[in-house]
Amino acid sequence: MAMVASTSLEQARTAFAERRWNDAVDWFDRAEGGAAALTGEDLERFATASDLLGHVDRAIELATLAHEAHLTAGNLDRAAYTATWISLESITSGSPAQGMGWLERAKRLVERLDGPGAATGFVLIPEALGALYAGAAQPARELFARAAEIAERTGDRDVAALALLGTGQAAIMAGDPARGIRMLDEVMVSVTAGEVGPVPSGIVYCAVIGYCHLTFELRRAVEWTRALDRWCRDQPSLVAFSGQCHAHRAELFRLHGAWSDAMSAARTAEERLEAGDFGAAFGAHYQQAEVLRLRGAFAEAEARYLRAAESGWDPQPGLALLRLAEDRVPLAQSLIRRSAEGADPATRCHMLPALVTIEVAAGDLDAARRAADELAAMHRTNESVMLRALAAFADGEVLLAAGRPAEAFARLREARESWSEVGAPFEVARSRVLMARARRDLDEDEAAQLEADLAESAFAELGAEPALEALARERGATGRSDVPLTEREVEVLQLVTRGITNREIAGELHLSEKTVARHLSNIFTKLDVASRAAATAYAFEHRLV
Repeated sequence: MAMVASTSLEQARTAFAERRWNDAVDWFDRAEGGAAALTGEDLERFATASDLLGHVDRAIELATLAHEAHLTAGNLDRAAYTATWISLESITSGSPAQGMGWLERAKRLVERLDGPGAATGFVLIPEALGALYAGAAQPARELFARAAEIAERTGDRDVAALALLGTGQAAIMAGDPARGIRMLDEVMVSVTAGEVGPVPSGIVYCAVIGYCHLTFELRRAVEWTRALDRWCRDQPSLVAFSGQCHAHRAELFRLHGAWSDAMSAARTAEERLEAGDFGAAFGAHYQQAEVLRLRGAFAEAEARYLRAAESGWDPQPGLALLRLAEDRVPLAQSLIRRSAEGADPATRCHMLPALVTIEVAAGDLDAARRAADELAAMHRTNESVMLRALAAFADGEVLLAAGRPAEAFARLREARESWSEVGAPFEVARSRVLMARARRDLDEDEAAQLEADLAESAFAELGAEPALEALARERGATGRSDVPLTEREVEVLQLVTRGITNREIAGELHLSEKTVARHLSNIFTKLDVASRAAATAYAFEHRLV
């Protein structure tokens, strides 16, 4: 029997070292005497393997046994280290009170150590994360720095990686994305080199990719997502972090116009969530909601946004953009303003493009201009192509709404070129829609028609029904088959009925008098009328006023 037990432990340790998590758990389960007979070190391995399989409750139970075994053996440093691990697992799995209790126990054990040990650095990580997520970037940096210093002295590469990751995150949240991203690149080197344990590696992978998306570092997001994908594939039984990997892939697919692939990846993330990768909760639902919104399945999208909100994260800017698409502009404005106010710089930057679009729709051009200027300022500190595209588009939106079509067109063309470089077909088409509007205001009708045609083709290929419908309304206009006027022509006609001059109409609509005259000529031709009085009569007959 002793030989069987020895063989089982050897097999379990070998499987663990080779990252065959299912096999490791199976062999540990076969050990004579069960989990209670294992050493603290083996119980830690058993807990880690269970955690990576998505069995979080079982992992915490085993880690508790490991903690007790270390206490019995008089290894206070390792007991405190395990208590800290349980604290983090409990907090992230939805048991914050239990997690804080374990953290306090870890702190008391650290105080009993003769000198700083590995746990002395590790115990600072939960406290630093608490400061980080509370928006206190500087205190978080100081705690991470202390943890890193202790990790270097004790040779703890796991804590060193987590501390460097946290320092980079704090720099980004404090408004220094360039410095933060450099730190994230550095920590990824240690992870991809295999210097860091499996759980910290997964944490680093997912956090780094998430912050690459947050700071619009698309090329890095693609590179590290591929690396995470390989890491997950090398561990076929892995559940933890695999769902988050698929959620990140879904976001990239969506941006690049592969919406069916995005839905498939997000559904896989949801499956992994159900299997135990709770970190995938937000991304799995949010990415499905985004595709559904773009496709026009508004009720399904709303349900998914609400599921995403259950994870504790704010489902913005997507939910606000859904309300805008539903023509509930005041609600959209309220949602996006509330989310953007008080957000850390990186998160706020992520909200600004939607804030500009919604403020323009609400008619608050001053607020839109402030947001667009803020986005431009952020681009000056982070020169990513994607952020350049967003800043140019936002500026073009505001300029166009302010009646400055020539300046707007230049910025929108820059946005279109940048989005083309990124490889984002939906955003390219959105830029073309506004470019067409600017060209019409500049009396460049033929060029405007071409831009609109290209946008329409892209929307149709993507299945972007709401965008198609909005473009059709703008081009054809009133939505009534008996009225052959465009939306802009209806606006001009409505002002004609008030008996005002072309100059006054131009002032109302922020157009040139020449453009107003062109619109009037088109109106007279389409309605087969010869005077303003006849056009006015038509407007009243067809209830356009």
